[in-house]
Amino acid sequence: MFIILGATGHVGSATAEALLKQGRAVTAVTRTAEKATRLERMGATVAVADLHDVEAMRAVFRGGRRLFLLNPPAAPDTDTDRTEKETIRLLLDALDGSGLEKIVAESTYGAQPGEMIGDLNTLHELEEGLGQQPIPATVLRAAYYMSNWDMMLEPASRDGILPTMYPAELKLPMVDPDDLGEVAAGLLTEPADRTGIRYVEGPERYSSEDVAAAFGQALGRPVTPQVTPRDQWEAAYRALGFSEPAALSYARMTAIGVDGDYDMPDDPIRGGRTLQAYTDALVAKGRQGSGA
Repeated sequence: MFIILGATGHVGSATAEALLKQGRAVTAVTRTAEKATRLERMGATVAVADLHDVEAMRAVFRGGRRLFLLNPPAAPDTDTDRTEKETIRLLLDALDGSGLEKIVAESTYGAQPGEMIGDLNTLHELEEGLGQQPIPATVLRAAYYMSNWDMMLEPASRDGILPTMYPAELKLPMVDPDDLGEVAAGLLTEPADRTGIRYVEGPERYSSEDVAAAFGQALGRPVTPQVTPRDQWEAAYRALGFSEPAALSYARMTAIGVDGDYDMPDDPIRGGRTLQAYTDALVAKGRQGSGA
């Protein structure tokens, strides 16, 4: 049995679906059963559990042998660093006595020690915690999700602009969450003693200019990047509903991404879906949802 955390999110659902298509037994963990009906129809067992209940999570883990572990992102109006560090602590506690034989945990490109640098330091703490417990663990360091651009469909469609904090020409590693799910499923089925850090990104690296061009091609209209200056990043995050500490943390994380202050892999695992293919599907789904 494969236990999938975050089973109703982008990567968790893709991981669960990939395993189900292989005929594997999957338990999809969610806080809301209704969100997992599609996976249930595909043959998954649905376990409703709150990760703040350590005993309940440990009981779910005891029902399987392999775990896809994903720390859920905190609500942006909270102190995200503090919230995510607490959920990491709870998840690590739940592993104790779980009887699992292997873990695949999602982390991120640029994971590193520090304070107030968003996912980079919180997920580094997850990596460190996994290294201090006995269950063999593989860390999947994911590139920037292509789905992070989903919220830009509206301004691209309405105004022909792509708001971004990245310099327009800066190339970044990006990846389709579905490709991450396929890779995660493969790592979960590897021998238990095959561990380490695996980097995953798409077939090539893309800039904000590339993202704008992909939206433009899919929408059939020009789309131009609209770059937010660095000294306005915190204010921009606050305008999106981020708390003061979260805005600071995310602005500092963005700076690390822009400045390239992290190790880039020489030979990552590469997913096959291009940015254009992802964006075409996003635009088509948006039109279908609007009845256009």
